[in-house]
Amino acid sequence: MTSTATTTALSDLAGDYVLDVAHTRIGFVARHALVTKVRGQFNEFEGGVSINAEDHSKTTAYVAIDVASIDTRNAQRDEHLRSSDFLAMDRFPQITFVSTGVRVTSEQTVELTGDLTIRGITDSITVPFEFQGGVLDTFGNHRIGFEGSAVINRRDYGITWNGLLETGGALVSDKIALEFELAAIKPGQVEG
Repeated sequence: MTSTATTTALSDLAGDYVLDVAHTRIGFVARHALVTKVRGQFNEFEGGVSINAEDHSKTTAYVAIDVASIDTRNAQRDEHLRSSDFLAMDRFPQITFVSTGVRVTSEQTVELTGDLTIRGITDSITVPFEFQGGVLDTFGNHRIGFEGSAVINRRDYGITWNGLLETGGALVSDKIALEFELAAIKPGQVEG
């Protein structure tokens, strides 16, 4: 697939967009047993952004993630992460993020601040994003992309379960890196 038009300027992006789930990854990384990392992602979510190019303070974004869709490529670990030890999926089936502010830091970067709610606990986080570009693709979709990451402390959201290693130290790190590779299109367009 080739694009028919491109933009590299954030100022050219005004409008409403929805996440293109087929081309978006919302993931996380946790240190495991002090020596390795576990990577995972959520496979079911929805979200969007409304970009106001004239007044960036009026730009808004949201995402709602289905906890049941957690995927670390290990079914037993995924079930444990859904349990009350971690995400308590039965009581809190979604993780949400709702923006409260945006700051453009350059022609290619923004900082998105918002309320992240996990297990019914809301805390403000700021995620720096880099604009990856915008295109009018061969299907006629206005498509944009952003990548960003932030680190949270899982204990801030009431996720305190841990195991102790024989040699000392914790089985699971408190710090969790969130990773976002976002693709979005204008509503009503075809995800291709």
